[in-house]
Amino acid sequence: MKKFIIINGAMGVGKTATGKKVCDILGRSAFIDGDWCLDIHPFIGNRETKDMAINNILYMSKNYYNCSECDSVVLSWIMSINTVKKINSGLSDIDFQIYNFVLSCDKESLTDRWKKDNINDWRNDENLNNSIKSLDDFNNRTECIMINTSDLSVEMAAKKIIEKLI
Repeated sequence: MKKFIIINGAMGVGKTATGKKVCDILGRSAFIDGDWCLDIHPFIGNRETKDMAINNILYMSKNYYNCSECDSVVLSWIMSINTVKKINSGLSDIDFQIYNFVLSCDKESLTDRWKKDNINDWRNDENLNNSIKSLDDFNNRTECIMINTSDLSVEMAAKKIIEKLI
């Protein structure tokens, strides 16, 4: 059975890097960055655009499912519980084995990673504070597999995800 791996968590916790590494290790896999599916300039984050992004994710996921060269799909994105439910529901007619992960870390690790990432111009103090505030929400999720990445390299976090796949 093909695997659909959701990697969720606060901004800057390592979702994208970890998701790409999971794909590298698994092989025969596709990576979807939810941000790509909502790449509007200027950015507008409202109900219409969020629903559009979810539809884009579902469309891509179904195409990857139908591709004989792809055994796994990894989705990385910041998602509310409701968004995860919509994606899971939208894939219910497909024979994916779905895994829901949340990456988390402590405030110090998040801040350190944030300061070292000078690639993204949105890595500013305001967004860092918002991300820190969201850590508790992600840490209290019960509908997923939690992985604390505070003391883990990207490769170690990816291997922890792969260990949980049946």
